This record gives sequence, structure tokens and C-alpha cells, in this order.
Amino acid sequence: MENSAKLTNRFREVLLSGKWIANTNYKDQLSNLTFEQATTKIGSFNSIAALTYHINYYTAGILNVFEGGDLEIRDKYSFDMPPIKSKEDWDKLFNDLLTNAEKFASQIELTPDEKLDEVFVDEKYGTYRRNIEGMIEHSYYHLGQISLIKKMIMEPTI
Repeated sequence: MENSAKLTNRFREVLLSGKWIANTNYKDQLSNLTFEQATTKIGSFNSIAALTYHINYYTAGILNVFEGGDLEIRDKYSFDMPPIKSKEDWDKLFNDLLTNAEKFASQIELTPDEKLDEVFVDEKYGTYRRNIEGMIEHSYYHLGQISLIKKMIMEPTI
């Protein structure tokens, strides 16, 4: 399970605890935001809350498959975030992301290396490895957006 361990570490780095590639992670970027900051829209960019929802949507959806369920997520719904109207709403979304990320990381860790190259649900979705690596890359992509949007909110003269 050497490969699974490496993928687990990479996933945890981007979402929960890493500093290696981006010098930050989701937990660090989101932990000190107010719900007003998280929901602030700048131009046509998604809000930080919407990007958080988006990553959590995919994390929870793929986690469901790892836990024996069906692949129920659809791209067209990945930004259908319920309104964030309070600190409690924001805290719930943030905590859901952290919880799902840790559960997903634990599932990756438990995956035997030989399963990584098996078909994920359907051949059109590639392998388990491709989906895990896709989640890591997708998460870094949106982490960059979150970091920039956060700077624009915190330092409006940028």
C-alpha cells in the first residue's frame, strides 16, 4: 500500500495539513474567514464559499463510492450551494469539507495498491488512481483561486 500512502499524503497536504507545494492548504486558507468574507463575490469570480462547496461536493461524491455507494454526483450540480446566511452555515460547510477530506484520505490509505489501477465505477471515469490524482489536482487549482480571492478581499487595493 505504498502508492496509496503516497496519494493519501498528497491529498492531506492540499486539504488538511500541507505546506509543500502551495505553502498553504484549504484548512489554513479557510479557518480564519468570516461568513461575510467567504460569501463575498468579486466580479464574476466564484465566492470562496462556492469554491469550498464545489470541492466538498466532489470529495463527498467520490468518498461515497469508496464507501461502497454509487457515483451520484453530477458536474452540473457541483456549484448548487445552499445559501450561506450565517456564521453557523459557513462553519458547517467548512467542517463538512474537513470531515469529508479526512474520511476520503482514510479511504485512500486503506486502498490496496492493486485496486488503484482498477476501473472506477465505469471505464469512462478511468481508474481509482486517476480519480484520486484528479481530486488532488482539482483541489490545488481551486486552492489557488481561493488564495487570490482571499487576498483581494483582505487587501482590497490589490
